[in-house]
Amino acid sequence: MATAPHVLGIVLAGGAGKRLMPLTADRAKPAVPFGGAYRLIDFVLSNLVNAGYMRICVLTQYKSHSLDRHITTTWRMSQMVGDYVTPVPAQQRLGPRWYTGSADAIFQSLNLVYDEKPDIVVVFGADHVYRMDPRQMVREHLESGAGVTVAGIRMPRRDATEFGVIKTAADGHTITEFLEKPADPPGIPGSPDEAFVSMGNYVFTTDVLLEALRIDAGDEGSVHDMGGNIIPMLTSQGQAHVYDFSTNEVPGTTDRDRGYWRDVGSLDAYHAAHMDLVSVHPVFNLYNRKWPILGYLPTLAPAKFVENGSAHDSMVGVGTIIAGAHVRDSVISQGVDIREGSYVEGSVILPGVKIGRGAVIRNAVLDKFCTVADGAQIGVDLESDRERFTISRGGIVVAGKGTSI
Repeated sequence: MATAPHVLGIVLAGGAGKRLMPLTADRAKPAVPFGGAYRLIDFVLSNLVNAGYMRICVLTQYKSHSLDRHITTTWRMSQMVGDYVTPVPAQQRLGPRWYTGSADAIFQSLNLVYDEKPDIVVVFGADHVYRMDPRQMVREHLESGAGVTVAGIRMPRRDATEFGVIKTAADGHTITEFLEKPADPPGIPGSPDEAFVSMGNYVFTTDVLLEALRIDAGDEGSVHDMGGNIIPMLTSQGQAHVYDFSTNEVPGTTDRDRGYWRDVGSLDAYHAAHMDLVSVHPVFNLYNRKWPILGYLPTLAPAKFVENGSAHDSMVGVGTIIAGAHVRDSVISQGVDIREGSYVEGSVILPGVKIGRGAVIRNAVLDKFCTVADGAQIGVDLESDRERFTISRGGIVVAGKGTSI
């Protein structure tokens, strides 16, 4: 029987997430709450842990306190067998400087690789919403003999211009070019109307990764980015292959949510991904018990609906009280209080928000601990809202953490 490879997971969680402001004003992007009960980083960690990859280093940098706390209090592995999920802040091991890019973050943290001595290093991003069994990608990587395998998701060519796009040889596997936001994305062999978009997930043979990082660190013209420098370098050497995400089979998925992946890098994308959760047959199903999304749930009582309070086509977190209010097409997190006569529609309400009597909230995102006064309106008059809140390109009104409205 073949021995399973020893795999180390490295999760890149150092991004500032400027396009998600004000949600990232006080936290790192991977720490942004999502889905009423999770943080964005819980999706990648759940995928790795469900696959049995239990030794994971999370590289952090900006505003990492809440992210560090979430990882250390929630993601506790068995010390008896040496498993761990650990946050690793910038340690300045190579001099008094921050990480200058995702490749530099790994290069400055190579002590983690040397200590663990893995056969394979799985390098995944921390801020996407999706399910994936990474074992299948690792298996294909080993069978191909590639130095690096890049996860690619099929996307209509017209929609791929805002992403990193993978061009392959006629075999559909060998990467010949890695293009950043191309105006005319190359098609997939055999499917010319689709393009491979990079998911930001990579599987490396350890020796190949170490050598590529060493060369990149000595290149003064490099910006030391995984997608911008390391993958093109290995592509030029003929060592890069693409993994077709559409072939990934995750237990418990339905035909409707199979192959789901969302980059929630903007406020509109963040809001839209929440709306994917709340339909009767959701585009992304959080209720898959065969491949669960894991996270921390506080010890609060179940949600309560009193005085004819109601929620339709919505998700409501524990500890929430909806008293004589009406909620529709929304995600309500834990510990939210919505008083009588209020109406919430098409919105994302994060933990600890208090909404007074007779308030109206439409197409909005309210960050943690916001308080909405009796009779206040959000998302009804966008011109008025623009003076007080952030409004996305798509017209989503966003109030920052602790805002009084």
